[in-house]
Amino acid sequence: MAALLAGTLATSPASAADRLKEILERGVVRVGLQGAFKPWSFPAPDGTLQGIEVDLAKSVADTLGVKLEPVVITSANRIPYLQQGKIDLIIGGMYDASDRRKIVGMIEPAYWSSGPTLLARKGTIKDWKDIANKPVCGKQGNYYNKQVQTDLQANLIAFAGNTEGKEGLRAGKCVAWLYDDVSIMADLAQPEWEGYEMPVPVLYNNPWAAAVPLDERDKAWGTFMTGMAYRWQASGTLIELGRKWGVTLSDWFAQQNQKMRWDTSYLK
Repeated sequence: MAALLAGTLATSPASAADRLKEILERGVVRVGLQGAFKPWSFPAPDGTLQGIEVDLAKSVADTLGVKLEPVVITSANRIPYLQQGKIDLIIGGMYDASDRRKIVGMIEPAYWSSGPTLLARKGTIKDWKDIANKPVCGKQGNYYNKQVQTDLQANLIAFAGNTEGKEGLRAGKCVAWLYDDVSIMADLAQPEWEGYEMPVPVLYNNPWAAAVPLDERDKAWGTFMTGMAYRWQASGTLIELGRKWGVTLSDWFAQQNQKMRWDTSYLK
């Protein structure tokens, strides 16, 4: 694959393939991954990163025939890192939003889907309206923070990381922790969160997208990643990874797999 791509790029205008050519020549693809987002990207016992998004990043590197260089990012710095050239690609639990499409090259199709909900002590919250005028712990940089503040009138206390935000909930600084349902489901599977619940449905489902620099979206690098994202869906890779890492998958995954699976009957 790497040899084929290199040959293709050799006959293409340099301006049309700079980043992909650079990655192949470097022999390394730098992928932004969150470092404490279990089971998508989190530390293994030996200190390396593991998880669903790490496996996806490895599939990119393997297909290109290069080494993977994981770069730990946060919700606040992942886009600046991409814009500054510190990373080539984001696979870091990032919502595909219209405002983000103006500054980074969002890759379609999406590779995951989730939505914001609440983690709270059992019996504390029964409806989204129950957080009006009450302190709610959240994470800096999350897309839905402003909506929860303006539409639901919550008093958001934003923390730099997940650990700090959830500790704020435990310490009584807020009535609930605002975050993605997939992460909260993973928390509730741990004994340490006994006595807590996810009392409300997600506000809305939002797709997660990988992202390349904006000026690479329609060039070779963006086109290559579009192909990778398509194959993750069509091949059932995401369904397999969900099972591998013990994630309860919504119907969205089966629907996407069926929608994007190509018809190979003509080959018979």
